[in-house]
Amino acid sequence: MALFTFKLPDIGEGIAQAEIVGWHVKVGDRVEEDQPIADMMTDKATVEMESPVAGTVVRLAGEPGDQVSIGAMLVEIEVEGEAAVPPPSVEVVEAEVPGEVVTEAATETPLPLREGPGVGGERSEPPIVAPEEPASPAPTPSPSLSGRGANRDEPILASPAVRARAKELGIDLSQVKPGGDHIRHADLDAYLLYGQGQGYRPAGRSAARPDEAIKVIGMRRRIAENMAASKRHIPHFTYVEEIDVTALEQLREQLNAGRGERPKLTMLPLLIVALCKALPDFPMLNARYDDEAGVVTRHGAVHLGIATQTDAGLMVPVIRDAQDRNVWQLASEIRRLADAARTGKAKSEELSGSTLTLTSLGPLGGIATTPVINRPEVAIIGPNRVIERPVFRGKEIVAAKLMNLSISCDHRVVDGWDAASFVQAVRKLLEAPAFLFVD
Repeated sequence: MALFTFKLPDIGEGIAQAEIVGWHVKVGDRVEEDQPIADMMTDKATVEMESPVAGTVVRLAGEPGDQVSIGAMLVEIEVEGEAAVPPPSVEVVEAEVPGEVVTEAATETPLPLREGPGVGGERSEPPIVAPEEPASPAPTPSPSLSGRGANRDEPILASPAVRARAKELGIDLSQVKPGGDHIRHADLDAYLLYGQGQGYRPAGRSAARPDEAIKVIGMRRRIAENMAASKRHIPHFTYVEEIDVTALEQLREQLNAGRGERPKLTMLPLLIVALCKALPDFPMLNARYDDEAGVVTRHGAVHLGIATQTDAGLMVPVIRDAQDRNVWQLASEIRRLADAARTGKAKSEELSGSTLTLTSLGPLGGIATTPVINRPEVAIIGPNRVIERPVFRGKEIVAAKLMNLSISCDHRVVDGWDAASFVQAVRKLLEAPAFLFVD
């Protein structure tokens, strides 16, 4: 038997250290070659580290949120023999976060390894994670939980449907008091309604949940840092205008009725066309501000970031040259990029270089939003929910579909008059949508 020290390899140019996002193993676990052992995050990417050998984990380099230097011990594995270890590959899964350009791709990168103790090398001394203490015996169930299933030594009687529902609701069946010889759906309902004792609780009261401390690490920490930097450095102002989209919605329905095999149109492709047609007269909005150099770059092409919510957090894939695409091409690209972001398949060039960002909450859009600018851009646009309300048309009251459009701008670069004038130009296009298709 020998100890193999897997040291954190160079996982990016200029990277000195990486953050432990999460462990896939713990001390005492048996790992196989190429088995994922940890997720590490640099300033730009989340990297899945794989074990180069098979063996038993005896030491870890820290806890989620800790930093590990390049070349320092990441994990120590007890292996059989002293056979040479082939260099592993690293799967790089990178994600865009607001205000930061990030790459998302899978690459094969050789990992330089240095031999550890027992193989002839030196070992570094990072923080360690001690083997887990044996769990203390489970406490004896309280009298209120007595009955079949309350004692973990007794079988829990429940149908597959009840077990599936309990799993979905996160209910431990051993804590449910059955009303008969086995646990039924009604017992689950009583557990949800009254809690562990399944006793009576007065109507209108709910059980207090225990406090939960969650360490802010990984993607969530990157988002937090970038949003804080955006608000700290950028003096935001937000302008909101109400737009009558009745005619636009009628046009959208007509286009969808004859779309054939093309993707279904939402409001976003039509809004993007309006933005691209209005932007040439307001170049200060399609720009990026390097505040350290004191330079504003006004871009001729519209590379539109589409804020997309994923399981990993907020990502911003980019529609390249949005001004050159028609509504159907925009609809296809929006759907493709959203799917790629949510499944972790977006490429690096699809997650960087946006010049203006569009953020939409869809049906959850609310009355108005005050979106945070995707630094170093200088503006971000947020359409809100479309609602139907009565409005005056002359002396008549008619039903109209209305939508508020929000824009947040960097007041160092964009004046309030410019932002308001731009939104009014977009409003005219959306309220008379035939002009969207006129050069």
